[in-house]
Amino acid sequence: MRYLILKHYQGGPGHPGMDYTPMDQWKPEEVDAHMQYMSDFASRLQDTGEFVDSQALSAEGAFVRFDGEGKPPVTDGPFAETKDLIAGWMIIDVESWDRALELAGELSAAPGAGGRPIHEWLEVRPFLTGAPGKFVDHG
Repeated sequence: MRYLILKHYQGGPGHPGMDYTPMDQWKPEEVDAHMQYMSDFASRLQDTGEFVDSQALSAEGAFVRFDGEGKPPVTDGPFAETKDLIAGWMIIDVESWDRALELAGELSAAPGAGGRPIHEWLEVRPFLTGAPGKFVDHG
């Protein structure tokens, strides 16, 4: 079963131990440590066959929609608040919902400012495996 783990710039239920210092305010060695953690995590999942893909996203972008014939309208906003924007994702292929939660919990411990684990909330969502209304129960 494939799951999408979404990393947000910040967000999720509040927790006093969470550090939402934006990455552009971290020291270079803190950014390097975070990226190394992410890389090591992905490598470990490649070894177990549970890794599918991961990407980091820029905060930049545009909304686009079909509006009849001609050039589609494009706007640079309004966007959701920064805390709601997706920073990146990882796709995993694991045997159970419990394993997906276990891995997301490990990923949440990536180091942030000061080298401390971020304890960030990650969104875990299963890929749709059938027509809407015929979802697999992951509980």
